[in-house]
Amino acid sequence: MNIKKVYYLLFGLILLVPLGLISENPAWGEWEESFYEQKLGFIPQGIKEGGFFNALIPDYSFSSLGEVSSYYISAVLGVVLIFGVFFALKKILKKEENFER
Repeated sequence: MNIKKVYYLLFGLILLVPLGLISENPAWGEWEESFYEQKLGFIPQGIKEGGFFNALIPDYSFSSLGEVSSYYISAVLGVVLIFGVFFALKKILKKEENFER
């Protein structure tokens, strides 16, 4: 796949980000404990005890920006972080490959 096509795809997906704001249903895996209680009739033990993680950007929002702007910034930051991690991994693996030769 051409890298330009990947960039266009990512750009298109980022443009669709605010669609989640108009949905009445929660995003996959981002359910509150009450959602599990309602759907399953109980809250799984791992969910009850799993609240040890604090998100970097809770609810994808920045207090000084609007909801839509916050979602866009969160989406772009997420893409940049993921690309950065994979870029760093590529550099590390390439360095190790050159070292082994």
